[in-house]
Amino acid sequence: MAQATKIEWTESTWNPVTGCTKISLGCRNCYAERLAKRLKAMGQPNYRNGFKVTVHPHVLDVPLRWRQPRTIFVNSMSDLFHKDVPFEFIRKVFDVICRASHHRFQVLTKRSRRLLELSGRLPWPQNVWMGVTVETADCISRMDHLRRTEAAIKFVSFEPLLGPIPQIDLDAVDWVIVGGESGPGARPMHPGWATDIRDQCLAKNVPFFFKQWGGTNRKKTGRTLEGRTWNDMPLSRDLRETYCVSVTAT
Repeated sequence: MAQATKIEWTESTWNPVTGCTKISLGCRNCYAERLAKRLKAMGQPNYRNGFKVTVHPHVLDVPLRWRQPRTIFVNSMSDLFHKDVPFEFIRKVFDVICRASHHRFQVLTKRSRRLLELSGRLPWPQNVWMGVTVETADCISRMDHLRRTEAAIKFVSFEPLLGPIPQIDLDAVDWVIVGGESGPGARPMHPGWATDIRDQCLAKNVPFFFKQWGGTNRKKTGRTLEGRTWNDMPLSRDLRETYCVSVTAT
């Protein structure tokens, strides 16, 4: 329930919640659902319910046992803000994040409306990176909800990117990830969709991370975009403003 990961933009995963339900176009070929079914068939006890939303209180203290600081993706196998996750349990997750201040925790949700509804009742320590997934222009309102939270670092994952998203409002966005869909039935990502978002980030000095082209064999398609890899990570907003001043001055 907590382990090293091959996800390029993080170091470890921590899954105090597993399971989810589909809410938008990007959910159609969910990798977590495929993996959960496989783990259930293997007899993994935390997946005894398959992909039904299930909380795991016995996993909550795992990050407190990790002494070496690391970047941790919270709930790679679920969505912390799913309606079936009780607020009391979400609060317990955030309490652990507060106590494990030597780690960085990345929380990613498609349920941005519930995120906003609960945000005033949650602590927002500096080690939380809060993100939303935006697969198409139809989901862009999730960014508006994210902006209204008190998270120190706010990021957007355009993955799987399923269409062009022009004229993105990047105000108060500290990091952008772009990636194509991978696995069985993967829908292709047009190169122009990715480069357009990259160019918008460069214009606004927003760190840009290109995760993958995707496809049925993501290792083969790789993760270079126009001849280079893009591994930018977020800075604090103060540092970004300082960087902008220094660049302008040179």
